Amino acid sequence: MATILLVEDNEMNRDMLRRRLEKRGYTVLIAEDGAQALESACAELPDLILLDMSLPVVDGWTAAANLKADERTRSIPVIALTAHAMDGDRQKAIAAGCDDYDTKPVDLKRLLVKIVAHLGEEGSV
Repeated sequence: MATILLVEDNEMNRDMLRRRLEKRGYTVLIAEDGAQALESACAELPDLILLDMSLPVVDGWTAAANLKADERTRSIPVIALTAHAMDGDRQKAIAAGCDDYDTKPVDLKRLLVKIVAHLGEEGSV
């Protein structure tokens, strides 16, 4: 099963999402800020990154741009997870380098559809 790097600074959100993804068979790596995300992505080369956009140290917008600028990580799909749900926020996330966008609070079924699609996995959610 695939490895997902979950980048989330809120402990409760991080724990809930980690447990639900692991229950579905994914290996979940954790980063609590954008700097940790960049370091972990380069070291571990996960199959997919779930990236909160409002992060300490290095924000998600900057982290996404850096991930896509680095040849080691540019092909890793990045899904923005954000409470920013205003018009234009999806386009801003895509422009920053994210491959997809999902809003918080997380609708797990909707997010899993996106994860499966970006990983090219077969089967139902």
